[in-house]
Order: sequence, then C-alpha cells, then structure tokens
Amino acid sequence: MGKTIAEKIISEHSGKDVRAGDYALVGLDLVYMPDSSAPLTIDLLTRFGMARARHPKRTVFMLDHCTPSPRMEMANWHRKVREFAGQVGARLHDVGDGILHQVAAESYIEPGWIAVGGDSHTCTEGALGALATGMGSTDMGVAIALGKTWMRVPETLKIRVEGEMPRGVYPKDLILHIIGMITADGATYRAMEFCGSTIEAMNMEGRLALCNMAVEAGAKFGIVAADDKTKEFLRAHGREEGYREVFPDADAVYEKTHEIDASRLTPVVSHPHAVDNVKSIEEVEGTPIDQVFVGSCTNGRTGDLRLVARIMAGKKRHPRTRLLVIPASRRVYLETLEEGIIQTLVKAGAAVDSPGCGPCGGIHLGILGDDERCLSTTNRNFHGRMGNPSSFVYLASPATAAATALHGEITDPRKVL
Repeated sequence: MGKTIAEKIISEHSGKDVRAGDYALVGLDLVYMPDSSAPLTIDLLTRFGMARARHPKRTVFMLDHCTPSPRMEMANWHRKVREFAGQVGARLHDVGDGILHQVAAESYIEPGWIAVGGDSHTCTEGALGALATGMGSTDMGVAIALGKTWMRVPETLKIRVEGEMPRGVYPKDLILHIIGMITADGATYRAMEFCGSTIEAMNMEGRLALCNMAVEAGAKFGIVAADDKTKEFLRAHGREEGYREVFPDADAVYEKTHEIDASRLTPVVSHPHAVDNVKSIEEVEGTPIDQVFVGSCTNGRTGDLRLVARIMAGKKRHPRTRLLVIPASRRVYLETLEEGIIQTLVKAGAAVDSPGCGPCGGIHLGILGDDERCLSTTNRNFHGRMGNPSSFVYLASPATAAATALHGEITDPRKVL
C-alpha cells in the first residue's frame, strides 16, 4: 500500500515507517518565528534554562507583524528578538525584509523538508513540496532548543482540480471556493494535497496562495507535489540545488477525494465574519467599501500587485475608498519598483507601505473605523481581525480588489479585465 506525501516525508524524518494515525518524533529542517509570538517563546526558553538553538542557521526570526514598530511595547519586543537571535546565533530578518512566510519561501524552504513556525499560516510553504505547520509558543521553544518535535501523522484529503480557470477567476477564488465547500473545520488536522491539471499549470505564486489558506479549513498541512514549476522557482531564487522530486505513490490511501471542475468556477467573496461564508460575486456586488487592502502572505506577491496595476493603470481609485498596498517582501518591493508597478499604483491613489503584514492582523497600518467595510486580499475576516470588532472584512482576489477600488463597491473583476 502506497503513501501520501505527508506519510512519506514524516517517515523519512522520523526514521521509521509511519502511516496516518501514527505518532512520530521528527527532525526539523527549519524553525522560524515572527515578532508577534517570538517574545513569549524567548521568555519560556530563558525561564527553563534552554536559551539555545540546536541548529542556529536553520533557526530564523523575522520582524514582520508590527513593523515598523507602532508602539514602544512592540519596539521592546523587537529589541528582545534581536538580542536573542544574536545570543544563540540564529538568523534575523529585520524591519522591511518582509512577511515570514514569503521570506521563507524565497530564501529557505526546500522540497521534502519539515518546517514549523510560530504562526498559523506556516502551511504556506507546502507549495514547494514541504510539510510546514504552525505551532504554539511552548512547542516552538522546544523546536528551537532541541531541533525536533512530535506530531501525529495526518490523514490526507486529495483536492483534485481539473480544467482551465475562466477569465476573472484566480487561485484565491479557488481556495475560497474549496473552504466554502468543505467548511472551516472540514480538514481539521488533515493534510490537504492539491493536485490535478489546474494545479500542475498553476505558477508558484498561485500554489502559495492555496497552501496559505489550507489552515482556514482546519488543515495541519497544505501541500503540492514538487515538479518543474518548483524547480523553476528555486532556480529563480538561486537555490536550484535544493530541488528534489516529492510526490505521492499512485496507490496512496486518502481519507477522501474532492473533485473540482475549474472551468465552472466564478469569482467569489468571503463575507463577514467567517472565511467559509463564501458567496458568489453576484450576491455581494454593489456593497459599498471604505478600504481595499492588497497584500499579506496570501496575495502580496509580484504577480498579485502586477494584476492590480494592470487593472488600475491610467485610472484612479474611487474617492470614497482608500487603497492600501503592501508588498510581501523586500524582493517583491524591488521587483514591483523596477517594473513600474508601484508607480502605477501610487498614481492610481494607493498608499504604499514597506514590506510586512500591515493591517492584516489589526495591529497597525490601516485599522478600520466603526462600521467600516474593507475588502482585503488577506486570509481571515473574523470579528476584529483588522483591529475593530465593529468593522466588516470581506476576502477576495487581487482582481476583485482592484475592481472594487475603482468603483467604491464590490465589483465583478470580469467587468474591468
């Protein structure tokens, strides 16, 4: 009986043959933490006399959630992280380098790896054929100090997507459709293995968006088999030597298979206040929007900003709708500057900030006012997610975000493409 990708990688890292439902102690290839959770982990390690990193060069701290620091308390968090990283010899990505998941994909992750992060969207890295998952601060402390962790081998859901996505439909629409279909707990502690002709044709940016939001269905991992697209991505980032094939066996056993015909998809929007509250664009079109945010670890990449700039070129945002744009990494920022994308967006009326998470977590840079509505390319729309429990957050693709910014209300992107 064959194995899924998750079973293969965990077996390799535990040194024993494991199947779904088994428990395993695994060695870790990468441990990384953001400024939002690292200070607590550092305090715990210090308290228990474990202030060390088992593998310093594969231990990475990234200042991204609240950068540049908006308050003195957070400035002190940053100072603590910088000092600890220097003390244990860990790598540090400071203010302006970008969001941890994007930086990890660009600079570290390789197919077949197991990575853990102090943030729930660590599953993003599965797009490169790795197993990656978020953990709490105590478990992260153990991972840093010992270089290993335990995990239960998850059952796997196969998400097979076939066909060509229609005009105006993007990977964000696909993953929102999937979450709406299986619900927010439809993949709890499962691996979501994305496959099929649609996924094979999808570029790495699209795959990153899919895997990023696997956790919004409760999944432990989102993963795509490593292939030529993976190799191309690694080559573009100077890491081709890290490529290896990672794929499931033909006779692998899955808990369930979901079949999706991509050609029948349409643009969708996740309506407040739950990610799985997914509605067709026709159901919500015309809803007034006060702020549009383009960015985050879901849709802050070069292709996302390029698409928004293409739609908005030569036009202006609607006067009642603010437009915030934040690149996901320094590399993305430089690429979009060199292509003239940033200039196009600024001319269209966008406010552009340095790479980081921005308003996604409700810490700073775009907190909403009472009863305000934001259409965002981020991954969560819970009560208070963007800093005000009296506001409303809608999730959509960058194309829908651009169309909405132009018209001041939720707009079908097919009307402006």
